[in-house]
Amino acid sequence: MSRLHPQEPSPVEPYRLSIVLSTQPAQFQAVAFKGDLAANLAKIAAWDYDGVELAIRDPRLVDAGALCDLLAAHRLAVPAIGTGQAWGEERLSFSDPDPAVRRAAVERVKSHVPLAQRLDAVIIVGLLRGVVQPGVTFAQAWAWVVDALRECCEAAGGQGVRLALEPINRYETPLVNTVAQGLELIDAVATPNLGLLFDTFHANIEEPSIEGSLADAASRLYHVHVADSNRWHPGAGHLDFAAFLAALRATGYTGFVSGEFLPLPDPDTAAQRGLAHLRSLVA
Repeated sequence: MSRLHPQEPSPVEPYRLSIVLSTQPAQFQAVAFKGDLAANLAKIAAWDYDGVELAIRDPRLVDAGALCDLLAAHRLAVPAIGTGQAWGEERLSFSDPDPAVRRAAVERVKSHVPLAQRLDAVIIVGLLRGVVQPGVTFAQAWAWVVDALRECCEAAGGQGVRLALEPINRYETPLVNTVAQGLELIDAVATPNLGLLFDTFHANIEEPSIEGSLADAASRLYHVHVADSNRWHPGAGHLDFAAFLAALRATGYTGFVSGEFLPLPDPDTAAQRGLAHLRSLVA
């Protein structure tokens, strides 16, 4: 079974750029592309993106062979697989008080491992970790998340797959809002294949210093999301992406920078403007 590998970064542009693409219908708004997979991949490739981050609710609903053929035909790498739709569409989470729901969430992440291994992609753990639900203490929810992540990481590590934990702002979950809290959870899980995803939208809300938090995350930084302060495409809000990219470069990170933003004013315009803005800063 062949694996798809990202293209090497060029000397001029140290970052490869990707955008989130859902393989299935989804309610989550900050995904620019949903619907016709083949048509969307063709457009993204034509705009000269280097890859696509795949948002996949359930890998059992994906024809992996056909998907890989499409990706190869368009020369698009897949740096990461997002799992958040299992929370958004099905309410699966690591911190649910029902052990059957927690087990389903763990098994869902483990089911992503074969495709992640084939694509050389990290598996993102965002809102799949859940929230602190009524009747559950923070300490109990935290312990459940630690146990779930440890089991998922052990399963993924055997296939050479890494997991990326995404700090998310306080309005969406109380479980890991900052890089510091993410590093604390990573230390608690204590497996070598768990790292961080840094998202500029969430960081703009939670981090006292985006540049300082990037520096703190450096050794465990596995993936990067970009959206502006208003969750529109880069260049549509007040975030200083030149400073952000300089700080990112200082960490030594050479992976993908992936657009996860609202499809406004429309998906095609958002994707092209976001790409143009980032390319103008690194060229």
